[in-house]
Amino acid sequence: MCIAIPGKIKSIVNENTATIDMGGICRDVNMDLMGGANESMIGKHFLVHVGYAIAEISEEESEETMRLLKQIAGIDDSDTFETEST
Repeated sequence: MCIAIPGKIKSIVNENTATIDMGGICRDVNMDLMGGANESMIGKHFLVHVGYAIAEISEEESEETMRLLKQIAGIDDSDTFETEST
């Protein structure tokens, strides 16, 4: 089974790459399967699989998918991650 993670484009790196925020983690994602990256895509939502955007989705679908993934992982929005200082 393959899992695609929903995310929102924050910026365009170049004509092939966009920075996408996936639940607070930003990664540069290849946009070739979507016809490349351009400024008009900023703010739009995409499913990302192994570093490639594979489909554009609605904001609602993105939020619901992320909510379900967090639920499966046992994480809710009130959880915080703390690092131990040494």
